[in-house]
Amino acid sequence: MRRLTISVDDDLADTFDRLVKEKGYENRSEAFRDLVRGALGDARFREGTAKHCVGALSYVYNHHERQLASRLTSMQHDHHDVTVSTMHAHLDHENCIETVILRGPTDAVMRFAQSVMAQSGVRHGTFHPIPIDLETSSSKHHRHVHARPST
Repeated sequence: MRRLTISVDDDLADTFDRLVKEKGYENRSEAFRDLVRGALGDARFREGTAKHCVGALSYVYNHHERQLASRLTSMQHDHHDVTVSTMHAHLDHENCIETVILRGPTDAVMRFAQSVMAQSGVRHGTFHPIPIDLETSSSKHHRHVHARPST
């Protein structure tokens, strides 16, 4: 591990210290590392160098709307190659929230997440992608792929 020394003005330092405390970090270094990882991940998506990703897609919808629940389920089945898991919870008599874990080639995952959020009746959709690097592991008995977060 390398040590970096940075200088910032007093107001920025005070604001950063409040953020560190509010987020519950043990120290500034942990908060700084998270900020750098986030910025580097965002840059990889913008530049198109994040070839694979995992992510959490969350959205709220009214399950009484014209076959919407059925359409969403069909979409997940049609994209079983990127849909890892779905969690569904009831908010009230009409509204549900779902969180879908996605994994795969970034282009395919992003297109699927966007297509779900664009469905008529889906509200408050957000997608949080995280770039990953794939590593193939091979042993005498089996071969599999590890997905490791980038940076």
